[in-house]
Amino acid sequence: MATTLKKTNVVIIGLGAAGGVACLPLAQAGLEVIGLEAGSWLNNKDMAPDELKLNRGLWPPGPQKTKLEGVTSRANASQSANRANHPMMNAVGGTSVHYMAQSWRLNAWDFKVRSETIRRYGAARIPQGSTVEDWPLTYAELEPYYDRVEYEIGVSGKAGNIGGKQDDRGNIFEGPRKREYPMPALRTSGYMEKMITAGKSLGWHPFVGPAAITSKAYDGRPGCAYHGYCIGAGCHINAKSSTAVTTIPKAMKAGKFTVVTEARVTTIEVGNNGKITGVNYLKEGQEYFQPADAVLLGSYIYENIRLLLLSKSKAYPNGLSNNHAQVGKHYFSHNQGGAVSALFPFNLNNWYGTPGQGIAIDNWADDNFDHSGLDFIGGGNMYVYTERRPIAAVNGVQAWMPQGGQNWGSKWKAFVKENADRSNGAYLQKTTLPYEDNYLDLDPTVKDPLGFPVIRITAEYKENERKIGAFIAEKMKQWYMAAGAIQVSGNGNVGGAMGPSTHAYGGTRMGGNAETNVVDKWGFSHEAPNLGIIGGSVMGTSGARNPTQTIQALAWRTAEHLAGNWKTIV
Repeated sequence: MATTLKKTNVVIIGLGAAGGVACLPLAQAGLEVIGLEAGSWLNNKDMAPDELKLNRGLWPPGPQKTKLEGVTSRANASQSANRANHPMMNAVGGTSVHYMAQSWRLNAWDFKVRSETIRRYGAARIPQGSTVEDWPLTYAELEPYYDRVEYEIGVSGKAGNIGGKQDDRGNIFEGPRKREYPMPALRTSGYMEKMITAGKSLGWHPFVGPAAITSKAYDGRPGCAYHGYCIGAGCHINAKSSTAVTTIPKAMKAGKFTVVTEARVTTIEVGNNGKITGVNYLKEGQEYFQPADAVLLGSYIYENIRLLLLSKSKAYPNGLSNNHAQVGKHYFSHNQGGAVSALFPFNLNNWYGTPGQGIAIDNWADDNFDHSGLDFIGGGNMYVYTERRPIAAVNGVQAWMPQGGQNWGSKWKAFVKENADRSNGAYLQKTTLPYEDNYLDLDPTVKDPLGFPVIRITAEYKENERKIGAFIAEKMKQWYMAAGAIQVSGNGNVGGAMGPSTHAYGGTRMGGNAETNVVDKWGFSHEAPNLGIIGGSVMGTSGARNPTQTIQALAWRTAEHLAGNWKTIV
């Protein structure tokens, strides 16, 4: 039998990139907040550079909830779904502890893809079967929250558009900003300077990408040491601006925020009036019920959807906030496949640095170029970065072995020795749209160790996304060749199933119409008014960049709205 705990004002489920930000404005407003996190606090000693340890999946120690549960995936409803690896992790700070730390804003176009496409190219250019809608808010409305997050967590970068005044040292395609980044951009390297020169020779506009990494001492944390081993790992000096070392400690210092770790939430409870009454969770084999006036659901998208669908009641027989059958709909993940790589005839000296320390080109992103003569909408951000590890370098350069070459012996050793520091792979992020037959639901047969159904992904990349992939791949090849590459590979093919991703969206989409969306413009359920949902599941478009900072800006906005409209919402 569950132990009922003392009631609190707000429960936040999940303390990753979203929940780890939302806790701060709530705590600063004086509300009693409890954060339930399935993972634990991580020790900086576990974050020392160690490629072998990272490759074997030993960090952080202990079984991860996400890995034990997993998801299943299939391309379409006619196929059987197979188990797939869940790409995220559980910890205080979540995957913000060990992500690449690219910290992008969406462009203004991303918030009004449908209306702007129709205005510029006609209604026929919306891909068949796409359910894309304009967001219920604009870039200008979200800009103050982007700004707040950048200064609270600490983002390094160079602005390209302050108040409409462009600066070609930054991204001239970005939406207008109120002010500069709180810290200058991370430093460049010889290889990055070569790519900048090559991009400019093509008439494009390369710039140093923004990163949630300190380029200098900031808010009590040191500047980045550029020691490498950053992707997939935490920062042992706290230069990476995860919520575990920024907003969560600040919320705790406010005095009314409590973190409960290793708490596995099972269901969200509601009363006869359809309002949320609290949360059930397991900790150390004991079941607890945490009563609350309001709940913010901020676990990753797959768990957000799963908790809603598992939380059935008389008021919500098909799952919480699902009386309009929209939970799990409009799902999509970032069009990141079809990578392009290059081999150079010289060393790149990329043994140090961080993936957040990269050069980007946005000329071919979003609607920054004329699509009139093309048969797709959207585009892609091209990004190249430093950081090379010995094992990864050997594995990567083997793709360039002459045909018939072996992966052993003296010739192989000589080839690796000469070329291990001469290859580079681009990080290409491209527009993905939602479609009516791409969705999430509960798998009818596969269950987790506790007996709960896992999430099933039914999704595939459509023609529009495949054409973007091919287009951006060709642009990336041009950029590499202009920089002196002697071989390039990758055709941008992103066909097949749209499996689990670190950049997943939809399922509880934000919008004004309850018939096609789960939450309103503030992130609160159309059906259960004291339930807020934060994270990528509320986003209706992906843009051509990482979602984290947009997720965090939306989370701050949702939390601030809850605090400012407390009596109305609860």
